[in-house]
Amino acid sequence: MAAAVKTSPVLEILVREPDGYSIWNGPPFDNNNQPGIKLEKVPCTCAKFSEDGSRLMVTKTDCAISIYDSGTLKEIRSFQIPHIASALSPCGTYLQTFHKSTTPQEKNVVLWSVETGDPVYQQFQKNMTKATWPSIRFSSDEAVACRLATNEIQFFDPTDFSKGTLHWLRIPGVATVELSKAPRSHVAAFVPESKGSPASVQIYPCEKELQSQPLARRSFFRCSTVQLNWNRGSTGLLVVVQSDVDKTNQSYYGESKLIYLTTDGTFEGLVPLRKEGPIHDVQWSFSGKKFAVVYGFMPANATIFDKKCKPLLELGSGPYNTVRWNPKGKLLCLAGFGNLPGDMAFWDVVDKKQIGTTRAECSVTSEWSSDGRYFMTATTAPRLQVDNCIKIFNYNGWLFFKQMFDKLFQADWKPESPEKFGGIAELIKSVDSMKVENTKPQGQGSTSKKPAPANPPAYRPPHAKNAAAVKAELFGGSTTGEMSKNALKNKKKREKQKEKAASGAT
Repeated sequence: MAAAVKTSPVLEILVREPDGYSIWNGPPFDNNNQPGIKLEKVPCTCAKFSEDGSRLMVTKTDCAISIYDSGTLKEIRSFQIPHIASALSPCGTYLQTFHKSTTPQEKNVVLWSVETGDPVYQQFQKNMTKATWPSIRFSSDEAVACRLATNEIQFFDPTDFSKGTLHWLRIPGVATVELSKAPRSHVAAFVPESKGSPASVQIYPCEKELQSQPLARRSFFRCSTVQLNWNRGSTGLLVVVQSDVDKTNQSYYGESKLIYLTTDGTFEGLVPLRKEGPIHDVQWSFSGKKFAVVYGFMPANATIFDKKCKPLLELGSGPYNTVRWNPKGKLLCLAGFGNLPGDMAFWDVVDKKQIGTTRAECSVTSEWSSDGRYFMTATTAPRLQVDNCIKIFNYNGWLFFKQMFDKLFQADWKPESPEKFGGIAELIKSVDSMKVENTKPQGQGSTSKKPAPANPPAYRPPHAKNAAAVKAELFGGSTTGEMSKNALKNKKKREKQKEKAASGAT
């Protein structure tokens, strides 16, 4: 197993600042706990790895896009084309661009072959939204390609787009589609509410011969948007249903529910959650056999379910709205980012115990490294313009590295398959054996007690201070609280007079 760790890929981090991007060698760091620079800063406006990490797309200007081999960082192809948006296919085979068209006859969505630099498919698209971009969708292994059109889904041969549309799947009113992940391929389609009819999510196989009826279907009312989350293995689909209005008036942000569908039809229904409130986050494990949900009004609950939708582990409640599952499946991080203070809790899901807590305030992005040993958070612009930084934690929440920036736009791990790395137990041992400078969990102090600070004096406004000084000057006194000689003498006289009066009365 140790030999497997030695031959594992080297972790890399893409860092983009206002003057360009650079690529760091990932942890562990050798140079006084500072990252080595694999690629010095290169001017750009956008940089993104392909889903499998094999290629890197760099947008240099509004008209220049370069595709690089992420291993050698050599340029494969450069495109000089005007565009508003661009996207790389999961394996980096195709580049897709979109630009505004002046006439309906102009085909403004173009699919380019990275190897040849030639356009392989073109079409017209009136506008671009988050739900409709990228226009051409690929499965993670690029074995299936499809496109959302009016009332239908069009399928293509991903190896030869010159064949045009191979077949159509007719779904009236379809608004969103999501292809499943490898190895098997299905497509999920969302149809919104219309004229009193409920909204629905349907699952179909991608093969034409099997598309006569859906494999699974679920209908529901009160729905504005959905998020479709496939597991690895294409056996289950999680649907986060969001409504803009909460008719119970319990939440200003509307209401949400979580639906679970399986491709074999064994489960079609709501995930049984123990607390009312919004669905903050949901994520599948890398194996695709479990999923974690953060839900409910604050403090939110967190629960892990199996693929039969049965609860496996309750992770308690807290100020959380984010869940990140370790690629190795053994560890999990719960966090509260955005408008929450940034608390993070690290769990060993197999041993069912919490292994560490820490805090990363004002984090905008967060993700595990592909080997499962490190967790990186980043505070980036334009979301936050101050305190931009990168923090890297060990698997148990110990702060391993931190670097501040005047302005930081992006910090991403280079994608790698977790299967290329050793087992998580061996990797954890290698982390524990490292000499880390800052081994104290952030936000935790030492066990030695410090003397409690003295209570500060009570606040006295300026006018009260002046009044005390005037009173002392007129009647004899001190602003510090000590009595002057005259005041002490007068006090003794009053006490003697009281004693004489008391003796005379007797």
